[in-house]
Amino acid sequence: MKEIKSKYNNQLSEVEKALLKKNIVTSINKISKTRKVFGKSMAIAFSAGLLISGFFWYNNRTPEVSISDFVASSKNVNVNGSDKVVLILGGGENLNIDKDTETINYSKTGEKISLGNAKEVNQETSKNNKTVYNTLLVPYGERSKINLSDGSVVWLNSGSKMIYPAVFNGDRREVYLEGEAIFDVAHDKHQPFIVMSQDQEIEVLGTVFGVTCYEDENTINTVLKSGSVQISYKNDSSSSSHMDKMKITPGTKASYDKNNKSIFSEKVNVDNYFSWRDGVFIFKKNDLKHIIKRVSRYYNKSITIEDETLSTESFSGYLDLNEDIESVLKNIKASTDMNYTFKEDKIIIN
Repeated sequence: MKEIKSKYNNQLSEVEKALLKKNIVTSINKISKTRKVFGKSMAIAFSAGLLISGFFWYNNRTPEVSISDFVASSKNVNVNGSDKVVLILGGGENLNIDKDTETINYSKTGEKISLGNAKEVNQETSKNNKTVYNTLLVPYGERSKINLSDGSVVWLNSGSKMIYPAVFNGDRREVYLEGEAIFDVAHDKHQPFIVMSQDQEIEVLGTVFGVTCYEDENTINTVLKSGSVQISYKNDSSSSSHMDKMKITPGTKASYDKNNKSIFSEKVNVDNYFSWRDGVFIFKKNDLKHIIKRVSRYYNKSITIEDETLSTESFSGYLDLNEDIESVLKNIKASTDMNYTFKEDKIIIN
C-alpha cells in the first residue's frame, strides 16, 4: 500500500505515533473478529480513515491558554508605562483611555467595547480557538471603572492592573488583579467569579467586596461589604498544589501575609476601604507610612519620609482627594508632627 504523506506527519511525537498505531491495530482486530463479512479490505479502509483523522485531530488541537499562563507571559507589562489608562486588547492593540471616559463597557458577547459615549471598538473573543484576554492598566494618578461582559462592575484604583477574558466561558469567571479594586459581581450560581492574585484566590457567586494586592506591599487585604466570599491561600506548610480556605462575612477584612503565608480576619468599617471610589480617603489610627504611600499613588507624586520614627506616627481623619496634594498634606500636618517641602518633582517629609 502506498504510504500516505502529509504535512502533518512530521508534527507528531514518537509517543503520539505509537498511540495511533496501537489504536489502529486494535480497531483492525475488532473488525476482523466481529465483521468478517466485510473482508479485510473494509478493515484496511477503516484503519486508513482512522490514521488520517488521527493526524488531523492531533494537529488541529489548540490547547486552551489558562489565565495563569497568560499572566505569566505578560509579567513585564508595566502598569506605569503610560500616564493614561491603557486597555490592551487580545490582538495586541493598545487603546489610551481619556480622563473624560467615565466607564469602559463590554457587550454580553465581549465583541464590542464602548469607551464612554465617544468611541466603540470591536474585537474577536477567541483566536485560533483560544480565549482572548484583555489587560487594563491604571497608572498612578488615575482611576477607572469597567463593566465586564457578565455584568459585573469593577472600580480600579491607581497603580492597578487587571487581566480578564473578553467573554467568560467555562465553569469559572476568572480575573487576575495586581493593585486595588472594588468588585460588584453579577450573581451566577453556576459560574463562580474568581479574583486571582499572588498566592491567593477569592471565590464568589455575586457580592460586593474590595481587594488590595499591590506587588510592593507584603499584605493582601480582602474587605467584604455584602454576600460571602471564600478565600483560598497558600499556607506556609502547604504543598505547591494545596491551598487552605477561609470564608468571611460582611464587615470583615481578611489580611494575607505574602511572606509568612498566614491569614487573619477582623471586623472593620467597610466604608473606610471603599471611600476612594468616591474621591475620599478615611483613616483610623493608620501609620503615616501607609497613608503617604496611598496619597503618593493617588496623586502620582514621589513622597519620601526621611524620619523613620515619624513614619510610624498614627493618623485618623478624612482626606478630600478632590483637593490638590498640598491641601491634603496640610490636613495631615494639622494633626501630626510633620513638616514637608517640595523639591523639584519630589515631596520630602521630615
